[in-house]
Amino acid sequence: MKTLKVVVLDRGTLPERPFTFHFEHQTVEYEKTASEETAKRIHNADIVITNKVKISAEHIAANPQLKLIAVTATGVNNVDIAAAKKAGTAVCNIRAYGNESVAEHAFMLMIALMRNLPAYQRDMAAGIWEKSPFFCHFGAPIRDLNGKTLAIFGRGNIGETLAGYARAFNMDVIFGEHKHAATVREGYVSFGEAIRSADVVSLNCPLTEETADMIGEEELQQMKPGAVLINCARGGLVDEQALVAALKYGRLGGAGFDVLTEEPPRNGNPLLKARLPNLIVTPHVAWGSTEAHNRLFDILLDNINGFVLGNPQNIV
Repeated sequence: MKTLKVVVLDRGTLPERPFTFHFEHQTVEYEKTASEETAKRIHNADIVITNKVKISAEHIAANPQLKLIAVTATGVNNVDIAAAKKAGTAVCNIRAYGNESVAEHAFMLMIALMRNLPAYQRDMAAGIWEKSPFFCHFGAPIRDLNGKTLAIFGRGNIGETLAGYARAFNMDVIFGEHKHAATVREGYVSFGEAIRSADVVSLNCPLTEETADMIGEEELQQMKPGAVLINCARGGLVDEQALVAALKYGRLGGAGFDVLTEEPPRNGNPLLKARLPNLIVTPHVAWGSTEAHNRLFDILLDNINGFVLGNPQNIV
C-alpha cells in the first residue's frame, strides 16, 4: 500500500492526542484553515479531516485522488455530499459521541432558567440580599420541573437521552412533529400542539431547508407565557431578533442557546447584545465534555483506519 497523505484542516478543534493510523501515512496538520487556504492545503491529499472547514464541489473536482473526507462532527453540511458521491469520494462523520454531553448541557440550561438562576446571580452581585428585610430574597419566579411538559424536536440519540433525564424529574415528555408534516407519526404530536402545550421546548434537530427559522415570531407568540426555549442543536433554527423581542416583552420565561446563526459571532448577534437575566448563551460547547471529546477522537481514528483497511463505517 502506498503512503497516504492525510491533511487535517482544523486541528485546534480536536483533543491534543496523537493520530494513530494503522497504515503508511504522511500527516499534515493545520491549527485552523481559512476558506481561501483550503484549495492549496488539500492539494494531492488522499484523506482530508475537517470539522467546520467547507469542502466544495470545486475542491473535490480538483482532487480526483481524494479518497475520504472525514468530518469530525455529526453534521456534514460543510461538505458538498452530492459532488463527493459523484466523484467517488467517501464521506464519514462521527455519530453518538456526545449524546450525554449535549443532553446534560440542555438540561442544565433548562433547570437554570426554570429556577431563574441568572436573575438571582444578578441580584446577588447587586447586593440585594443584604438589603432584604427577611432571611430570603424573592425576585424572579422559581418553577419546578416536576409535572411540567417538555417538547423535544429531534428524536435522535440526544433527544432520547434528554427525554430520559426529564422523565427522571417527573416531566411529561412529548416529541414534536416536523413543522410542515402532512401527517403526524405515531409517538409524536403535531408541531403546533407541541409548541402550544410545552413549558419547555428543546431543539435537538439538524439545520435543513425545512427546519431553518422553524421558530419565528409567530411560533413564539403561540408558546405558553413564561415558557423556556432551549437550542443546543444548530444556529439558524430560531429567528434570533424575534426571540430577543419575546424575552424583552415578557412573552417567554427564558431562553438557553449554545449555538448562533454565525459562529464565531464576529459581526455581533442580537442574543449577545441583549444582556437579559433570563437569557443564557454559551459558546457552542454543549458537545465538549472531556469524555465526549475522547469518544469523538476514538471514533475518528476508527473511521479512517476502517476505511483504509477495507472496513468502512459511518459513511454518509
